[in-house]
Amino acid sequence: MPRTRTASTFAPPVMEARRWLDGVDFPEDRPLINVSQAAPVDPPPLALRQAMAEFAISEDAAHLYGPVLGNTNLRDELAAQISAHYDAKVHSDQVAITSGCNQAFSAVISAITDQNDEVILPTPWYFNHKMWLDMAGVRAVDLPTGDDLLPDPDAARALLTDKTRAIALVTPNNPGGVEYPADLVLAFYQLCRDAGIRLIVDETYRDFDSRSGPPHDLFQQPEWEKTLVHLYSFSKAYRLTGHRVGAIATDVALLAEIEKFLDTVAICPGQIGQFAALWGMKNLPEWLADERQEILDRRAAIQELLPVLTDKGWRLLGLGAYFAYFEHPFDIPSDELARRLVPDAGVLLLPGTMFMPTGDPAGKRQVRIAFANLDRAGLGQLFDRLQALSF
Repeated sequence: MPRTRTASTFAPPVMEARRWLDGVDFPEDRPLINVSQAAPVDPPPLALRQAMAEFAISEDAAHLYGPVLGNTNLRDELAAQISAHYDAKVHSDQVAITSGCNQAFSAVISAITDQNDEVILPTPWYFNHKMWLDMAGVRAVDLPTGDDLLPDPDAARALLTDKTRAIALVTPNNPGGVEYPADLVLAFYQLCRDAGIRLIVDETYRDFDSRSGPPHDLFQQPEWEKTLVHLYSFSKAYRLTGHRVGAIATDVALLAEIEKFLDTVAICPGQIGQFAALWGMKNLPEWLADERQEILDRRAAIQELLPVLTDKGWRLLGLGAYFAYFEHPFDIPSDELARRLVPDAGVLLLPGTMFMPTGDPAGKRQVRIAFANLDRAGLGQLFDRLQALSF
C-alpha cells in the first residue's frame, strides 16, 4: 500500500484508548472512571437547548448555508467579547468562526505553510495539533519543556530555521493544565514578531483560567494581527462539543486565505451551533461564571487530595483548566500502565506517550487526567484507586 497523508500520523488517541475497554467488565461497586477525554458529558443548560430548538423550528436560516467565515452577528459579538476580555480593540472582520477549534488550527496551518515547512510545538503537545501537521506534510519541531511544563523562548529561538512558519502554544495547556504567565507569552510573541513568523495561541480553555483579568496583553500590541493567531472554542464554555463551533482572530488578509480552506472543507459552520454560541454569550455569563468556579473547586480538591498520591511516589507536574498531569512512580512505561489501569483499577486515562515524540523517555513516565467531569467525591474515588496500585 502506498504511503498516504493519513498513514503519516498515529491513530486518534482518545479512540485508541476507548478500544482498551473492549471485553472488560466493570462491577457495580467499582464502575469505570473515565478521565481520558476533556469534554463535558452533560448537555447545554435547558434554556439554551430550548432556544436552539425554537431556532431550528422557526428559522429557515437554521438549515441553510451561511457565510464561510461565520455569521456576522456572531463575529460582531465575539469581537466585542475578545476586546472586553483582553482590554483591547478587536474588529469583527478580524474574527472568523470555524467548525470547532481543531478545524481552526488546521485552516491556519494550511494558510501559512507549504510542504516541508516547520512549526514549533512545545512538548508534551496537544496530539491533534501534531496529527494535523503530520498529515499536512509540515514538520513538527519539538520544544521540550522542563518539570514546570513551561516552554523556553530562548530554546525556541535556537530551533528557528528558514523553514519555520509558526510557534504554537496552548494556554491553559492541554495536556499539562499549566497557565502560561503573561510575560512568557509576550516573550514568545516578540520572538515571532522579530522572526517574521506567526504565533498561534490556542486558548480553548480560556474560560476556566484561574486568573482574573486579561491572561496576556498580546491584543494590546501594535499591529498584533500581523503576528498573533488566536484560537478559541465555544465547546467547553457552553457544552457545545457536538455542534463544533470554534473561532480565529487574526489579520484580515490571513483570514482571506483561511476562507479558501474553510470553503472546501465545510463551506460554513453549522447554523444551530453558531446560534447557540451567540445565545450563550449574550444570556449565560452568570451560568458560565458558575461553571468556572466549579472547575476551579475541582482543581482545589486535587490539591487537597494530592498527598494521597505523592506519598506513593506520584508527582504533579501541571494542574489547571480540565487537566492534571502527573509523573507516575512505577517501573513500567505509561502506555502499558494506562492499559493495565482499565482492568486493574477501573480507570481510563491517557499515557504521556500520546503527547510526546516516539521514544521520548519523559512520556513513558507521565499520564494525563482530564478531571472536569468528576466532582469531589469522584476525585476522591479516583485518587483512592490510584494510590492503591502496586505494579
